[in-house]
Amino acid sequence: MKNFFDYTLDELTDVYIKDYEQKKYRAVQTFKWLYEDKVEDVYHMTDIPFALRERLVKDFQIGTLKEEEMKISPDGTRKYLFTLADGSAVETVLMKYEFGNSVCVSTQVGCRMKCDFCASSKLSFGRNLTSGEIVEQIVYISRKIQDRISNVVFMGIGEPFDNYDNVMRAIKIINEPHGLNIGARHITVSTSGLVPQIVKFANEGLQCNLSISLHATNDKVRDKLMPVNKAYNIETLMQACRKYLEKTNRRITFEYALIAGVNDSTKDACALVDLLNGMLCHVNLIPVNAIEGGEYRRPNQNVMMAFRDALNNRGVTATIRRELGNEIDAACGQLRRRYYEE
Repeated sequence: MKNFFDYTLDELTDVYIKDYEQKKYRAVQTFKWLYEDKVEDVYHMTDIPFALRERLVKDFQIGTLKEEEMKISPDGTRKYLFTLADGSAVETVLMKYEFGNSVCVSTQVGCRMKCDFCASSKLSFGRNLTSGEIVEQIVYISRKIQDRISNVVFMGIGEPFDNYDNVMRAIKIINEPHGLNIGARHITVSTSGLVPQIVKFANEGLQCNLSISLHATNDKVRDKLMPVNKAYNIETLMQACRKYLEKTNRRITFEYALIAGVNDSTKDACALVDLLNGMLCHVNLIPVNAIEGGEYRRPNQNVMMAFRDALNNRGVTATIRRELGNEIDAACGQLRRRYYEE
């Protein structure tokens, strides 16, 4: 059975015209029911002819996710554990800010990148999520909290650019005015550094934000932290980032996990300044989060502030990320399908 959430508006319009001999506005009506009213039953689409609804019920389903568990942290962050139609599982995080609700979506079951500090890397890779499974994470949570989602970050389980085509389709649906209507500048895609896809993304003509997980200033350290560096080293990655900036003129955010005794010295900060010299960028410093079986620990607050100040004083804008969801293992690097791991 087909999943409504897998279809862009143009694709659904084509299906309605070719397979159901309907006018194109029927697809727009359907999108409104799916993404504005967030109905869970085709029969609730009351301005769709009943005969068409009967046909659609036989051919389409409205999503496939099943909520297995939801945890709420003291700061209001919610972590959802979803099972998919094939029994696989992913986690999705809702973060509440003054400016609105932000959802961190997963894009894969497991992850192939094997970053040494990330809980998701300890999972075996299962498969890519479909665009519909990505989009439904947002729709489900919006329906559940009965509030609009204003920002989406592709930073959950999986490497978004390792599932490039489905992520691009999901962005198109999320951004669709008749869909979730979330502005492109409120959508952020994070990558561990897949260079060909960074260059490809620069040519998409999107106004989405790009976030690069960097975490080190030399290949020796980054090879250990992030094995992807062995395929695309720091020099190659920086070349791709500069091509992206030339093409888009959009600021890149560099994520940098501060790890005690590994990459947190003033020398490391100066090396980072040299690496990013002249680039339109922002550095997001993230105190590394402890994971089960992990060897890395965060520096103390004074060390982190000194690192931040060393960047800012040398002309590179840097902030220390506000932590949300740490108590429920929903913070950066902690997602890992816990329901199936215990």
